[in-house]
Amino acid sequence: MQSANLNIMIKAARKAGRSLVKDFREVENLQVSVKGAGDFVSRADREAERIIKEELRGARPNYGWLGEETGEEAGEDPTRRWIVDPLDGTTNFLHGLPHWAVSIALEHKKEIVAAVIFDPAKDELFVAEKGGGAFMNDQRLRVSGRSRMIESIFATGVPFAGRGPLPATLQDLARLMPLTAGVRRWGSASLDLAYVAAGRYDGYWERGNNPWDVAAGILLVREAGGFVEGLRDGDDPLESGRLVAANAAIFDPFAKVIRSRD
Repeated sequence: MQSANLNIMIKAARKAGRSLVKDFREVENLQVSVKGAGDFVSRADREAERIIKEELRGARPNYGWLGEETGEEAGEDPTRRWIVDPLDGTTNFLHGLPHWAVSIALEHKKEIVAAVIFDPAKDELFVAEKGGGAFMNDQRLRVSGRSRMIESIFATGVPFAGRGPLPATLQDLARLMPLTAGVRRWGSASLDLAYVAAGRYDGYWERGNNPWDVAAGILLVREAGGFVEGLRDGDDPLESGRLVAANAAIFDPFAKVIRSRD
């Protein structure tokens, strides 16, 4: 049984997803003008957040808010907060690549207690509640059962356009890739974590995430039986934006490789 809050989150994600799919179909027509496409996608992003905010705050007006586009707003209830990325994978969206998602998390007393990640292009809805497990389109999710690094696939984000810790990430890749079956960079942190929860990836790490990038995905992985920790001992992965996630068997050797620099 899904909670009332999770039902509200699903409704908001699907409504924003319908708006984004409609806009996504228009992106191809705008590729002749880079500026035109970029401006259009920015408007689509803001409109998706407006839709989500209207749905969530309309249903729970006393909850706080943290959104990628509109920032942070305190609520009358200081213990609860929505954390929202209306379009995770904006660059993919801009280039007509069908790999992007709507991500919504509910935080209660500094802990994520409900999560929704919706991939409208593939019609995949990932949901989780604390203590209730993780699901994709009503199917129970479990992290992969692989126990050997050399058979495992990992995901990360590679900094671009001079942003973020590129040298550290390149060093990670140099250490990790010889030990694994491969590393993927698909441009959406929320879906990377959802794919770990679904067993499609065996692990994920990244530096420099924002809370809205990973809040929902962290709960999904944990409720699917995986581990998520900060890159450094004692780090809160949500606050630091530096995290490592994997199934139970792979986590320790994988984290050891990534943490050897940190």
